[in-house]
Amino acid sequence: MKRRLRPDHNLIPLDGWREKVYRIIYLSNTNAGKTFDIILLAVILLSTFLVIIETVPTMSLRTIRLLYKIEFFITMLFTLEYLLRIFCVKNKKDYIFSFNGIIDALAIAPFYLSIIFPFTHYLLVIRLLRLLRVFRIFNLLDYMHDGRYIMNALKSSARKVYIFLLFVIIFIIIMGSIMYVIEGGEGSFNSIPNSIYWAAVTVTTVGYGDVTPSTPLGKFLSILVMLAGYSVLAVTTIIVTLDFENFRKNQIKIKKQTCERCGNVENDADARYCKRCGKRLPTGGSSDSKNGGIFSVFNIFKGDS
Repeated sequence: MKRRLRPDHNLIPLDGWREKVYRIIYLSNTNAGKTFDIILLAVILLSTFLVIIETVPTMSLRTIRLLYKIEFFITMLFTLEYLLRIFCVKNKKDYIFSFNGIIDALAIAPFYLSIIFPFTHYLLVIRLLRLLRVFRIFNLLDYMHDGRYIMNALKSSARKVYIFLLFVIIFIIIMGSIMYVIEGGEGSFNSIPNSIYWAAVTVTTVGYGDVTPSTPLGKFLSILVMLAGYSVLAVTTIIVTLDFENFRKNQIKIKKQTCERCGNVENDADARYCKRCGKRLPTGGSSDSKNGGIFSVFNIFKGDS
């Protein structure tokens, strides 16, 4: 039977220098590949740190120029790496329009965009998204399938949350309008939009304190809105938590693992070891591309061991 290739095989070049470069910059199951990835992560952290400290007001102009030169050099390295990633694959579109390909492009785009719009230079912190490769580099993909519980819980509770948020928005608009009437359109409550802003900040329990009522009735209404804010957080948390627990219970009911040593059939689907005797289970709770979901993007460039 002909072996079915995974999507990443469409990217692997057959031979020559491109294959060698591919195995270094795409794969992490070799010493050279893992070393390259670790250095890459360190440079990403350094680049982000430089962008952050550039905004410190006490930084001298000479230091800022030095940091900019270092950032320019790092961006050139990232640009070269991005071009190599394109040149050393067979199907270039598969990489360019993949999750990792888009992230790699966004990592260098702000620098070139800053030539026209200088302030966009600070968007280089987007490079932090490239740190997601840490799951591939350090073989943490086995743990990523646990995130499916969270994503499915959010997905199943989406309609309830949307409806609840609609009521919250209506509540905020009404409370803001009532406060505008109570305060008589004076002070910080000189318009309904400003009053709605106050209501939104109060309901979400942020409480900036930049807009506060001055009348006794307005202060009393603030107390009611604050108490309602805690209810908003509590209800949203309960909705997601219940869906999360229901999804987990359904997953456990769907599939159980059987221990080869003691015959225990009550091991959870994601269990690595038997509950009774401690022997490692056949599947070991491992995760691969069949898990699907957004976490499958981390497997796009994962090579064969």
